[in-house]
Amino acid sequence: MDVTQIYKVSGMTCASCASSIESYLSPLDGVVQVSVNYPNQSVAIVFNTELVSIDEIGKKAKEIGYSIIIEENEEKAASAFEDQETVRLKLLGKKLIVASIFSIPIFILSMFLMGKVPYENWILLGLTLPVIFWSGSEFYINAWNLLKRFSSNMDTLVALSTGVAFAFSVFNTIYPEYFISHGLKPHVYYESAVVIITLILLGRFLEERAKGKTSSAIRQLMGLKPKTVTAIRNGEEVSISFNEIQKGELIVLKPGHKVPVDGKVKKGDSFIDESMITGEPIPVHKTKGEKVFAGTINQKGVLRIIAQEIGSKTVLSQIIAMVEKAQMSKPKVQKLADKIAGIFVPIVLVLAVLTFVIWYVYGPAPSFSYALVTFITVLIIACPCALGLATPTALMVGIGKGAQRGILIKDAQALETAYKIDVLILDKTGTITEGKPEVTSMSISQNEEQVKQILLAIESASEHPIADAIVRHLKSLDIEPSDITDFTSITGKGASANYESQTYYVGNESLMQLNNVVLSDEIRSKADKLKADANTLIYIGNTSEVVGLIGVADKVKSSSISAIRQLIKLGVDVRMLTGDHELAAAAIAKQVGITHFEANVLPEEKAARVIELQESGEIVAMAGDGINDSGALAQANVGIAMGSGTDIAMESSDITLMHADLNSIVEAMKLSKATMRTIRQNLFWAFFYNIIAIPVAAGVLYPAFNFLLNPMIAGGAMSLSSISVLLNSLRLKNQS
Repeated sequence: MDVTQIYKVSGMTCASCASSIESYLSPLDGVVQVSVNYPNQSVAIVFNTELVSIDEIGKKAKEIGYSIIIEENEEKAASAFEDQETVRLKLLGKKLIVASIFSIPIFILSMFLMGKVPYENWILLGLTLPVIFWSGSEFYINAWNLLKRFSSNMDTLVALSTGVAFAFSVFNTIYPEYFISHGLKPHVYYESAVVIITLILLGRFLEERAKGKTSSAIRQLMGLKPKTVTAIRNGEEVSISFNEIQKGELIVLKPGHKVPVDGKVKKGDSFIDESMITGEPIPVHKTKGEKVFAGTINQKGVLRIIAQEIGSKTVLSQIIAMVEKAQMSKPKVQKLADKIAGIFVPIVLVLAVLTFVIWYVYGPAPSFSYALVTFITVLIIACPCALGLATPTALMVGIGKGAQRGILIKDAQALETAYKIDVLILDKTGTITEGKPEVTSMSISQNEEQVKQILLAIESASEHPIADAIVRHLKSLDIEPSDITDFTSITGKGASANYESQTYYVGNESLMQLNNVVLSDEIRSKADKLKADANTLIYIGNTSEVVGLIGVADKVKSSSISAIRQLIKLGVDVRMLTGDHELAAAAIAKQVGITHFEANVLPEEKAARVIELQESGEIVAMAGDGINDSGALAQANVGIAMGSGTDIAMESSDITLMHADLNSIVEAMKLSKATMRTIRQNLFWAFFYNIIAIPVAAGVLYPAFNFLLNPMIAGGAMSLSSISVLLNSLRLKNQS
């Protein structure tokens, strides 16, 4: 029986690791397909459980240095993976520190005190051993594992160049007479070996830090499922595990409890915060017969609900599945450095061997000595330090610059793609708008001060979320509440209270009609205008007529209009998808200048729209702030979360805007373009350097000029190439 499982993988350090795992696991008997996602550090494996177990597959991966996290519980798997990655990053940091500590005295001895210290070569050998056999051990282990499979990567060059330099130096330290007898000085190249390892470790550490902690979006989403649930069994309330819920079971929801299933209210009255599903900020009133969804939060009342959909059938579980699937999809753009290295490494190896053969066959005496020196020089000068540092250093500067501006970039893929965005999809609430209801209009026709005092007293006693907005507004005007009596909450309509023998009503139009409160033509006209602007209407009336009208709405952020205009000027097709109703969506779209929008869009439909655009060849970015956006955020080429939103949105996204300002998207696109330009410059110069340096190291100038490059100079040139990459990357800091 074939099954498909997704597992986290620890130990991957570059995109070529993904192909190594795929090529090593795919030939296993019973393995149908292996698909590794390097940015997400995950592997999707299709295998026949009758022929091979996942434990056997895991052991096979371990043979080449990778750990597949095998846990049935998703939360435990995510936690175990993060623990392993944290340990690995700490170990890498320690190795870098040790390498740096020993490299400094080696460099000083070799460059400034050469020939002035007794037993110099033996001291250098002793200082080099910890760097080679501990700090750099991973390079040699990886290179050996690759060699066994007739493969190579950047680790191969690092291991070969440093290994040959070290072995050659050890030989000349122990037996210097060999080269002396042939009229040559027995050079040692310990400093080249340790500097190469230290610089590569630095690049790898920077890349790991840039990548940051692996996304825990799935674990965060799983956290919305309560661990225990109160159910009615045999007429009594009992606490059961979330996994024990049965379809059709009666569940008790107390204030503050998370809804565990999709179901229907059988009894009770409360407000449910559904912002994580719909993205809308105002909690929804729920009474008998109303639908509720898993992951939403009950507020003040007690509800009894019938479980209709459980487990994987709930809306929340479907969102989790969407995020997981989107995160496992392979990116189209691969790491440019690894593409170049895939061609570069084998060519350098061939050139080094060819150089050795030519010098050995045609070189002057002692031909073996010349052949060995040029072989080492080619490997040292061609070591891909600059190539390895080109991407992570520019990314670190770019990501750091973004952080200073409140743009938190989670991975390199987002920075690589952001400037190429064709379509930007925006959620409405919390993205274009502020994300919380506010009073936009308050019109009172008579006894204004007194009516406001009565209004404050009634709304202060109300549990409705809109009442909070009205209370905040009135308190900002320094209004004091009056003394009311006989306060009554009228479910789904509003509230009433008495003041000096007069009854006042605060609520919707239905409440006014129920109590025969007359709406004047002037009030109706104002109401129509407010409705057109996507306001929720609250009427204030006495026993005879409406004396006030309040408009409550989610205001557009002051920066949204200008930001959307800039994005359109940059050639981005800006669209809006929202779960809100058509009238509100149309009003907001018109206000900010968006022509393409859709209302009443469900979470799975948002992700589907992203997929449709991607299939038509568009590079799609999604910006949102709610759990309802998480599937689309994960599916998009670039997911952008507003910092004011939910943790899930931020975990599912690639970029988080801490200022929750759409202008930051414009900045992110410009930063992306500048960073990628710097990376390309770094890669070009790193590669161009090798094109010039390798022939010189091979001795192409010797026949005409009798010039042969010293491996020491080759090591210095290699270091300078890395420094030039670092300096070029640092220029990003000064770009606007």
